[in-house]
Amino acid sequence: MSNTDSLYIVIPAYNEEENISAIVSDWHPVVSEIGNGSKLVVVDDGSKDSTYSKLVALQSDYPCLTVLSKPNSGHGATCIYAYKYAIENHADYIFQTDSDGQTTASEFGIFWENRQQYDFQIGKRINREDGKSRVFVTNVLRIVLWLVFGENIADANTPFRLMKAARLGAILKVVPNDSFLSNVLISVIAVRWKERCIWRPITFKARQAGESFIKLKKIVKIGWKALKDFREINSALKRVK
Repeated sequence: MSNTDSLYIVIPAYNEEENISAIVSDWHPVVSEIGNGSKLVVVDDGSKDSTYSKLVALQSDYPCLTVLSKPNSGHGATCIYAYKYAIENHADYIFQTDSDGQTTASEFGIFWENRQQYDFQIGKRINREDGKSRVFVTNVLRIVLWLVFGENIADANTPFRLMKAARLGAILKVVPNDSFLSNVLISVIAVRWKERCIWRPITFKARQAGESFIKLKKIVKIGWKALKDFREINSALKRVK
C-alpha cells in the first residue's frame, strides 16, 4: 500500500459558529498524521454568523487547515466546489463530512486502511440519533432512486465518504454544479458505472450544537426539484455510458 497518498478532508460549513472549533479539533489530527500534503479544507458557504472569522483564527493553531469562503449556494453545490478544489490541488483521496458534529473521526481509520480496494467508501448510518423525520426522508429517497434509476442504494446521501479523486473527477463531469443533492448523484453514478463501492456502518449522532437550517418542509420542496433533476440526469447517463 502506498505511503505517499494525500488526503483532502473537505467540510462545507454554514452558520456553524457553535460547532466549528470542535470539528476542526476532531478532524485535523487525521490529515496531520497522514501527511504527504494532506489538508483539512473547510468551505464557508456565506455564513451570516462568526463561522468564517473563527475558522481564520484557527489557522494559526492548525497548520493543515485551509479555509475557503464563497457566496451561499447550498450544501450540494458547496460540496462540488470543495471536491473540485481538492482535485485541482492534486489530492489522491477526498473525504467529505459535515460541520454539525454528527459523525465521528475515530471511525475514519477503516476507510483509509482499505482505500486501495475501493474507489468509493460511503457510510451507512445505523442507530441514527438525528430524528425519525430524517430517517423517513432517507427511506423515501431510497425508493425514489430505485424508481428513477433502478438502483437499490441503502444510504445515498451520507456525509461520511472517502473517494478516489480520479474516479470522483470523472463522475463530476456529469453532475450539475448547482445540484443540491450532489452526494446522492455521486452515489448513484458510482453504482451505475460499477465503480468499486462499499457502504460501511457508521455512527450518526444528533447535531452537537446550533440549529439545522434544513427543515422538513424545505426538504419536501427540495425533493420535488430533485425528482426532476434525477430524471434529467438519468437520461443524460444513458447517453454518456
